[in-house]
Amino acid sequence: MTDTPIRTTRRGAVLEVTLDRPKANAIDAATSRIMGEVFTAFRDDPELRVAILTGAGEKFFCPGWDLKAAAEGEAPDSAYGVGGFGGVQELRGRNKPVIAAVNGIACGGGLELALCADIILAADHATFALPEIRSGTVADAASIKLPKRIPYHIAMELLFTGRWFDAGEAAHWGLVNRVVPAADLMDAARAMADDLAKGPPLVFAAIKEIVREAEAMAFTDALNRITRSQFETVERLYRSDDQKEGARAFAEKRDPVWTGR
Repeated sequence: MTDTPIRTTRRGAVLEVTLDRPKANAIDAATSRIMGEVFTAFRDDPELRVAILTGAGEKFFCPGWDLKAAAEGEAPDSAYGVGGFGGVQELRGRNKPVIAAVNGIACGGGLELALCADIILAADHATFALPEIRSGTVADAASIKLPKRIPYHIAMELLFTGRWFDAGEAAHWGLVNRVVPAADLMDAARAMADDLAKGPPLVFAAIKEIVREAEAMAFTDALNRITRSQFETVERLYRSDDQKEGARAFAEKRDPVWTGR
C-alpha cells in the first residue's frame, strides 16, 4: 500500500482526485475517510468548480470495498467518514460537477462510486460488474441507483447475475457518457472539466440540487418548491450578480464572465 492512497492535483478551477492503492485501488475505511475530507474540501472551496475522479494505473478504476481489510476484521459497516463510502456517496451539498474517468475495472463498490459522478467517461478497455450476488450480499447503492439510470430489466439482470459487461455495452445502455481510447481518457476528462469550469457555477449548483431533491418527488411538488423559493441554490442564483451578468452578456452579444457571486 502507498502512504498516500489519494493523490490530488489542482489545475486552476479543476481538482483531479486519483485513487492510488496498489494493487487494485480498493477502498478501506481509512481511505474512504480521506476521500470524504478531499471531497468536502472540494465542495467548500469557492475557487474549485469541477472534480475529476480516476484510478491510478491502467487496470483498475476501483473494485470497491477492500476485501483484504475485511478478512483482517474490518466490518462492512465501518466508519467510512463524511460522505459515506468513497467520500461522495452521501456527501451533502455536493453541488459541483464531478466527472468519473473510468480507467479500468469498476466493479462492486467501484461501480457504485462511478455512479456518484455526474458524468462518466470510460476507457475502451474498461469493464464493469456488480458481483456482490455471488458472495451472498447485496450491491445496496447500485440497487437504488442503477434501475433509475438504465432500463429496469437490464439493471435487474446485472444485479441478479453479477455478470461482467464492457465499456461498449455500458455506453449502449447510457451508463457512461462516452468511451474513448485509454491513452486519451484523461485528456478527454480534462477537456470536459475545463469546459464545465468556464460555466456558471451557481446554475450548476441549482441544477444539481433540483435534480437531487426532485428525484423522489412528483413533478408538481418539485416545481412548487421552486416557485415558493424553497431551493436554497435557486434562490441564491436568482439574487446573484451572475444572473444579472448572464442577461447583460446576452443583450450585449458577448460571452458572460461568471464569478460565482
